[in-house]
Parts: sequence; structure tokens; C-alpha cells
Amino acid sequence: MPSSSTIRRATPDDAPTLSQLAARTFVETFGHLYPAEDLQAFLADAYAVDKQRTILAHPDYAVWLLERDGVAVGHAAAGPCGLPHPDVAPGDGELKRLYVLKAHQNGGMGGKLFATALDWLLRDGPRTLWIGVWSENLGAQRFYARHGFVKAGEYEFPVGRVRDREFILRRAAGAPAPRC
Repeated sequence: MPSSSTIRRATPDDAPTLSQLAARTFVETFGHLYPAEDLQAFLADAYAVDKQRTILAHPDYAVWLLERDGVAVGHAAAGPCGLPHPDVAPGDGELKRLYVLKAHQNGGMGGKLFATALDWLLRDGPRTLWIGVWSENLGAQRFYARHGFVKAGEYEFPVGRVRDREFILRRAAGAPAPRC
């Protein structure tokens, strides 16, 4: 990681920064898929400052900011699994978000952010981990596969009237976790 890049745990005071960054990275990655009205309604709800503050204050969730020269350029969020899969059990963890702005990708920083989130999810020992990923995001699927995640199911992720086909990935408790 370049010396000017840092990863730190976000606090409730970071809610405005997280709200803006989460919306920006979502639009940069997926914005072209949705009608503008649907996209704006989704962003206003999913990444509202108050919603981010609630998540950041909750003891069962954690969010990290990747900062480059003091500016947030990526984030990861983790917590209890909320994916709609029949095998999800109490105590299972989920990587809920992992985004880095395109201008800051391919330098290894996303991998470090991912490792930080996984270390936190596994802090009390092995447990089953889950990730939801867009069915057409092949790069993310390859990345997660290198870390031991396999497809376990599918679901629909609504953004307004659009329903995205999402894959549910799982890594069983105790499964080897190769580090890239």
C-alpha cells in the first residue's frame, strides 16, 4: 500500500463522508444500469447520512475507510449475514460492501481493505462468511473465488424497478483462506 494510503475504522462522525463515498462508488460502478429516477431514489435511501450513522454506531457492524492523502477513496463494510439464503445461521458474517474508486484500483489497496474486513469478521475464530455479488461482476467473482468463496445461491437485488441478479457466495467456517 502506498505510504500515503491508510485504512481506518470509521466512526459515527464519518457518516457524511461514508454517505457521499458509498453513493459515488455505487454510481461509478453500477450507475449505468438504472434509470436516473430509480438510481437517485436508491441512493437517497441506501446511503442516507442518518442510515450510515446508525450502522457506524452499531456494535455488530464495522466499516473501514481507505484514505489516500487524507481523502476517502474506498470503503468496506461487514456485519452479521443478512443475505436471503436458507443456510445462513446465527453467527455467520457478511462482507456487505467493498468499493474503491476506479482511479485508485489495481494498486493492491482493495485487497488490503478486504483483508481488514475479513480479519475483523474472523476475530473471534472461524465462522461461515457470505458475500453478495452482482452476477455480471466477473472480476469481483474471481477475486472472491481466490479467497475461498464459492457460489451458494442467487437472489434479486432491487434498485427501483430494476431487479439485479445477484450471486450469493459462501466460505465455510475453517475453509482455507488464501491471501493474494
